[in-house]
Amino acid sequence: MTFASGASSVLELIAHYEERGFTDEMVLAGTAEVRCASCGTSQRAARYRLRDQRRTEGASDPDDMALVVALECPNCSARGTLALKYGPDASPQEAEVLRQLDG
Repeated sequence: MTFASGASSVLELIAHYEERGFTDEMVLAGTAEVRCASCGTSQRAARYRLRDQRRTEGASDPDDMALVVALECPNCSARGTLALKYGPDASPQEAEVLRQLDG
C-alpha cells in the first residue's frame, strides 16, 4: 500500500486508509480480541487479516507512539482500521493484539 507523504498523525493515517476502502470500524474487545463494527463479531486478533500498518509518534511528544492497522474481518470481510498504542504506554491488551497480528 502506498502512503501519501507527510501522513504522520493517527487521523491522517486513518483518512488515508479510508480513501483506500478501509471504512469500517474495528475496536478492541476483551483480552486480545477485535470487534468488527460492521457485523458485530468479536474474535481473537490473530484471526483478522492484517493488510497493512503504519506507526506514528506524537508531534509534541516522541513517546506518544501509536500504530494504525488496516484489518479485514474474517467473518464478513469488512475492511477497517484500528489505532493502538505501542511501546511503554501500550496496555497489556494492546500489546497482546499487536503480538497476535505480528504472529
